[in-house]
Amino acid sequence: MRSPGEVVHKVNFTTPRNFTTSFKSDLKETFFPDDPFRQFKNEPPLRKAKKAAQYFFPVFEWLPKYNFRLFRYDLLSGITIASLAIPQGISYAKLANIPSIIGLYSSFVPPLVYTIFGSSKDLAVGTVAAASLLLSSIVGGVVSPKDDPTLYLHLIFTATFFTGVFQAALGLFRLGILVDFLSHSTITGFMGGTATIICLQQLKGMFGLTHFTSKTDVVSVMRAVFSQRHEWRWESAVVGLCFLVFLLFTRFLKKKKEKLFWVAAIAPMVTVVVGCVFAYLVHAEKHGIQIVGDLSKGLNPLSIKALNFDSRYLPSTIKAGIITGILALAEGIAVGRSFAIVKNDQVDGNKEMIAFGMMNIVGSFTSCYLTTGPFSKSAVNYNAGCKTAMSNVVMSVCLMLTLLFLAPLFKFTPLVALSAIIMSAMLGLIEYEKAYHFFKVDKFDFCICMAAFLGVIFISMDIGLLLSVGISVLRALLYVARPSTSKLGNLPSSTMYVDVEQYPSATEIQGILILQLGSPIYFANCTYIRERWQ
Repeated sequence: MRSPGEVVHKVNFTTPRNFTTSFKSDLKETFFPDDPFRQFKNEPPLRKAKKAAQYFFPVFEWLPKYNFRLFRYDLLSGITIASLAIPQGISYAKLANIPSIIGLYSSFVPPLVYTIFGSSKDLAVGTVAAASLLLSSIVGGVVSPKDDPTLYLHLIFTATFFTGVFQAALGLFRLGILVDFLSHSTITGFMGGTATIICLQQLKGMFGLTHFTSKTDVVSVMRAVFSQRHEWRWESAVVGLCFLVFLLFTRFLKKKKEKLFWVAAIAPMVTVVVGCVFAYLVHAEKHGIQIVGDLSKGLNPLSIKALNFDSRYLPSTIKAGIITGILALAEGIAVGRSFAIVKNDQVDGNKEMIAFGMMNIVGSFTSCYLTTGPFSKSAVNYNAGCKTAMSNVVMSVCLMLTLLFLAPLFKFTPLVALSAIIMSAMLGLIEYEKAYHFFKVDKFDFCICMAAFLGVIFISMDIGLLLSVGISVLRALLYVARPSTSKLGNLPSSTMYVDVEQYPSATEIQGILILQLGSPIYFANCTYIRERWQ
């Protein structure tokens, strides 16, 4: 019997869903939250086929509406990023310890593939420094690029193939959730540590050293630099310093005046051209300034037969492919989404994974190594006013003409000029202000950032990345296992229930404990919740 004046709190329970319905709903929420096939429903067969083609090949969505007015913008931005792709391609190929011409090949075929499969209008395809060094570190651990350069190059192609297969599989099975574990703090710390190591490694080129370590930790790199003091060439250091000052000055101009972005964009190309002329006129190699050497003329030769699946090297190539694949996806998707937000566009992460995967698979068949959407090149593409992915096609055409007619001219490029280009690009990736922001806002994020940074510079790149991801996963598990909880009470003269600690005037309901939980109740946190509020 209910006593007089007793308040009754009614709770409505709906009929529970059966297991099959609940399981299907959970799967859809996990893998298909955007319901990608909803646009195909209730459509006639012909229209359904057209929409399916546009969905799987985004080029068919924008190409029919393409016109000359859009092409003018894409032509300018394509030529601009091509001027950046040439020096970066040569530089990053040297960073991966592969022939410089491979870097140029990698800016010819993959952008064409991305144009067909990619959904971002602003992303510019190219090689990246971090992945180049990571590939060199992992593959170089089993085969020396000096002792057996042919086998080493074939393993690089094989690792690129595995990268493509892994990325495409993630996109097809809609497993982009894995990339989400690379938090912003992880990427910031990893890129900062990698940039630091890469800058220190460029001291080899700046001082004209011929002997150097293949390890990537800061202790080994600095030991290699100072143990070879007898090889230091002051001529090389002076030339390199001049190039570096010039490049940093152009970056300073860009920051001061955004409209002068094109100055920083063409600065690497100017550095290469001036370096070639200087090296040719003064016979730089006679003064201890090393040059790139012969670059063969012609388009990409097929490399599908060069893929090496020997069981002795398979673990290393698969490891290199997966780690660099995740890193390349994280950077490429983040870059595409960041520019899409500015333009109020949509970028489908799963489509991007398939696009990156396809361009790396095709690239591994055509003498290219790992490519993604580097931030520096994409930023130049965006600032140059690109309208569609056609800017990548323009860049590819420019690279094709370079490979057919101009490649041999770059053989005089001083290695010290390439070192200066890499150093100037890497200095912009050491975001100490962002790390300080993490420290002020969230100490746990700061710890994740520093774990990646210190792991990379003192141990190795892959260990640093895994350390940071491990801590990120641990943090996510802690949030679930120890969820934030608060006791709710009723605000007087209202139907609202609020946290009694935040609102002392709220009154608790006698005999009833009302909790607000930060995560669902399940086996990992049920004991904690019971002990916390019993």
